[in-house]
Amino acid sequence: MDTEIGSRTWHAHAKINLALHVTGRRPDGYHLIDSLAVFTRFGDRVEVALADSDDFVVSGRYAAAVPLDAGNLVLKARDALRREAGPSRTPPVSIKLEKNLPVASGVGGGSSDAAAVLRGLARTWALDMDDAELARIGLSLGADVPMCLAAKPLVARGIGDELSMVPDFSALGLVLVNPGTPVLTADVFAALSSRDNEPLPPLPRSIDFHSLRNWLEVTRNDLEPAALALQPAIGRALSWLDKAGSGFSRMSGSGATCFGLFETGNVAKRAAAEIRGRQPGWFVAATRSMSSEAE
Repeated sequence: MDTEIGSRTWHAHAKINLALHVTGRRPDGYHLIDSLAVFTRFGDRVEVALADSDDFVVSGRYAAAVPLDAGNLVLKARDALRREAGPSRTPPVSIKLEKNLPVASGVGGGSSDAAAVLRGLARTWALDMDDAELARIGLSLGADVPMCLAAKPLVARGIGDELSMVPDFSALGLVLVNPGTPVLTADVFAALSSRDNEPLPPLPRSIDFHSLRNWLEVTRNDLEPAALALQPAIGRALSWLDKAGSGFSRMSGSGATCFGLFETGNVAKRAAAEIRGRQPGWFVAATRSMSSEAE
């Protein structure tokens, strides 16, 4: 039986695109974006430990939707870090993923899982790698991985790899709702009617619930109309958030997860309970975002 040494758990925070403008397209097909993103306390969990042989186990509500082969970003992250550091410094490890976020849901779950694995393995293997090195390896896995490594309020530009941290950004009360309809990012981008849109306007000088909500009103998620056409259930999720008293509702990323912005955590919890009671089969979570000062 395999033995595990020094097991430790790492959080894989959900990424929420509060606003996402598609500003162009590179010759290689990658789209250029301008996005304000935050990361929630709710998410997946990754447990990493030294072991007698490599092992990967998935549990949690959405475990059945997670591939266990080499195509999984968790295993790609492990293998990429091992190639970078060399086999002599990267002994076998057991990786356990608790999958609490829906798959293909617009909240960067797979990318955040990969980011958590990179951080966890760098610590477990005692590798002398700084954040920039981990981000470089992460970018080779996917455009969202570097921002998921940062996991603080930020503006992402380029293909998502040009990151600017946003200071003095307090935690937000959020409710996440997904109607259970996976949406493929490639399908949403393929259905875009416009790919050369204006970038985000300047952020408010002081960010609080009210100034942020007012700012969000003049921004967009340019992927939302295309995703709505592919999955009309997204519209029902937004409608339920509005009915539950959301101060601002929008789809995150390429969908189908939508978020509602609430002034306090307690109001968010009540709203989540109301929606969950009406739609028991949906994914519904009340959470708070990580502030700019979060570790």
